[in-house]
Amino acid sequence: MLKLNGVSKRFGARSVLNSVSLELAPGEYVAIVGESGVGKSTLLNIIAGLEAPDSGEVLFEQKNMNSLSDDARTLLRRDSFGFVFQAFHVLPHLTVQQNVGLPLLLRAFKDKDIEAKAKHAIASVGLAGRENSMPRELSGGELQRVAIARALVGEPKLVLADEPTGNLDQENARQVLALLREQVKGHAAAGILVTHSEAAAATCDRRYRLTGAGLTPL
Repeated sequence: MLKLNGVSKRFGARSVLNSVSLELAPGEYVAIVGESGVGKSTLLNIIAGLEAPDSGEVLFEQKNMNSLSDDARTLLRRDSFGFVFQAFHVLPHLTVQQNVGLPLLLRAFKDKDIEAKAKHAIASVGLAGRENSMPRELSGGELQRVAIARALVGEPKLVLADEPTGNLDQENARQVLALLREQVKGHAAAGILVTHSEAAAATCDRRYRLTGAGLTPL
């Protein structure tokens, strides 16, 4: 599904990514471990087509991300990718159901389908009955569950999770990591978790360490 061939990226004189290669099949869930500033988020941005590598290529379902137009990359992200971030990015003025259904609204799903799919996704992350709650009424762990439901409501083929437990306490982190794995596997998606936490990485099928020298298996 996803193949990275020798991806490198520099910012000025600083080399952030050095010849990173990776293959990911449907159903696989892998972790990329690294310290802050090593380039984990940059790598996810390149995979998603938000940034271009200086060299190398990213192939998603045999499509070269660099060869696609900006519009084509935007549509690919909308239709095939799901994102979970450390800071949740749940919109404060929308209810839980509206937040979760937003990706489907952007894809012009019918209202009744948005409602049904959003409710199902909310229930799948353990928040049934909270559809009409506002984000300010939720805990950090609950907000991250909303973010996971939103990322997966459109049944993406690839889920990218960037330090999804960075703002959570240990118990909420454990629950969210288990839920994220369960949801990725349950949707038969491929998933990449980037984290500085060895404990978080241990929930994945394969683990890699990202350093200035590249990507090495653990």
